[in-house]
Amino acid sequence: MKKLRMRFTRLPIKWQMTLWSAFMLFVLFTVYNAVQYIGINQWMSSREVESVRKTMGELQSYFTEKSDILDAGQIVRSKHFIQSINQKNQLIRILDGEGKPVLTVLTALPEDWVAPRPVTKTELESVWHQEEHLLVLRAPVVSDKFRGTIEIVSNLETFDELKGVITLVMILGGVGGILLSGLGGLLLAGRLLRPVQSITETMRRIQRNGLQERVPFHDNKDEISALARVFNEMMDQLETSFRKQKQFVEDASHELRTPIAIISGHLSMLNRWGKRDPVLVDESLGASLEELERLKGLVQELLELTRAENASSDGVTELFDLGETIAQIVKNVSVVHPEFEITTDVDALKGVQIRLVPNHIKQILLILLDNAVKYSSKRNKIHVSTVLVEDTMLRIVIRDYGMGIPKEEVEHVFDRFYRVDKARSRKRGGSGLGLSIAKRLVEKYHGDIRLDSEENQGTTVTVQLPFSR
Repeated sequence: MKKLRMRFTRLPIKWQMTLWSAFMLFVLFTVYNAVQYIGINQWMSSREVESVRKTMGELQSYFTEKSDILDAGQIVRSKHFIQSINQKNQLIRILDGEGKPVLTVLTALPEDWVAPRPVTKTELESVWHQEEHLLVLRAPVVSDKFRGTIEIVSNLETFDELKGVITLVMILGGVGGILLSGLGGLLLAGRLLRPVQSITETMRRIQRNGLQERVPFHDNKDEISALARVFNEMMDQLETSFRKQKQFVEDASHELRTPIAIISGHLSMLNRWGKRDPVLVDESLGASLEELERLKGLVQELLELTRAENASSDGVTELFDLGETIAQIVKNVSVVHPEFEITTDVDALKGVQIRLVPNHIKQILLILLDNAVKYSSKRNKIHVSTVLVEDTMLRIVIRDYGMGIPKEEVEHVFDRFYRVDKARSRKRGGSGLGLSIAKRLVEKYHGDIRLDSEENQGTTVTVQLPFSR
């Protein structure tokens, strides 16, 4: 049994489903047919017994009416009546007290199939004569002048034939049902497993061709379609992640290569001929230190981006007044950039407290204010405002009046290392990571950040975060 089970488990799922469906239908069909067969057999047997007892009852009633004149002669004279109530394949025999036949009436049933036997009480038995199944009912008949036995023998040939036909129909129906269920199970298993096979083939194609392969499917709104759809969505996310990762590595390599190349060039120049030239030494050391500072800043921002991507909104959070926090951050930025006029309108946050990691909200605001300062050209003015959206969301809006961003580039500004004007951004110390860090921190709190801009008119950044009173 254990070996059979092991062999079964090694079969492909398609054949396991087929065999299981056929086996379960076989069990159900067998149980159903067994119950049905027993029920039909009992019903037909009771009908046969009832028919024989009815005949016996008619004979007993007839002889009871003639009990005062009933003798052997009267019984012989009753032959015509007995013939009229006799059934097909049935024998009626009247015995005297010694068990000798006085009258025998039969229809296609030989008399010697059942030996005569007198009884003193009613008896019913089922006997066989070779292959013939017989039902025998015996009952005593008593009068003043006669004492004997009535025997009724009924051939159950029709009953047995009908049982045989029913059995044959059940067997053929069972075999046909099992074959059909096996075929249906095979087709159904093939249909159910086709998407799984398609996913398997797609994964093999992904191994050969890359992440651009997808599972073809028709959305039938069922579980298999849902599986294929989720697989495709997962592959979309995976492809996007790999593409961004590749872009990140390329951009990071490019950003790191430039300051390293400059530092390497200056050091090589000093090593070759600039050791005794104080002016050249000062110039090379100054340029190298400047590039080193930029390199340190870039590494720090990369670390901040990693922390932002791995940050959890379930960390060490605090309940604090966001309005006061915004006012304090604006004050600090104004001290560093006194040439800027930074105005605030945070009255909407009066009495509102929010639960966040404090450093996260400070980091988000500092990144956005720093960008507003860097990319303001003529009008050194920044406005920070807040709005409550219903009772579950708050909105922080930072508006500057700087150079703005071309419309076609707005959708890329949250990509890592993306800079609208790379040359000017580098002069301002930008690395293209600030908005990426801000976006990831906001998304950790199930919030949203978006940017609207118009060239030479300014940029508006809107941060939306959930809160509870």
